[in-house]
Amino acid sequence: MAKRLFDVVCAGFGLLLLSPLLLAVAVWVKLDSRGPVMFRQERVGRFGRTFRIHKFRTMRVDAPALGPQITIGDDARITRSGRWLRASKVDELPQLWDVLRGAMSLVGPRPEVPRYVAMYPDELRALVLSVRPGITDPASLSFRNESELLAQAEDPEREYVEVVMPMKLGLAADYVRNASLMGDIRLILATLGAIKA
Repeated sequence: MAKRLFDVVCAGFGLLLLSPLLLAVAVWVKLDSRGPVMFRQERVGRFGRTFRIHKFRTMRVDAPALGPQITIGDDARITRSGRWLRASKVDELPQLWDVLRGAMSLVGPRPEVPRYVAMYPDELRALVLSVRPGITDPASLSFRNESELLAQAEDPEREYVEVVMPMKLGLAADYVRNASLMGDIRLILATLGAIKA
């Protein structure tokens, strides 16, 4: 209950405070390339229920037809505005709306697409999906340069499935087992610190 109240208050305040920035970014995305301002994608949330995540669009509108669901290095599908939005993590800010509506939390395991969730071991799937997914978590901090890491792999998709995803899943499971409101606050501060760096 305290976590949900914390989420609602912070997400609502964040959306209000950041509304001028969100509006400016929306205009920039619209002027920069053809397509919608928002990127919406099906993700798996709490108890395995799917929901549509919201982000500012950072890739060409035809990106899904041109490559995998993971982003690799200096992906040619990324737009000019998208490069800055991804580097600054501003593309993630619309997820504050997903927090406010109850699909997500500020802190929790990052939500995956159904295809990858289907590969989770049963016991870890049940544990990780027992909480709301979050905007940030320990795996987000550990793998904040994930696309560069995958770019070095001979087979990026295989590297993600066999190496990166199991490590992220382990971090997510540890988070769920030890979650606390103070721990969430520390993770939020660490995330903000990493963005500045």
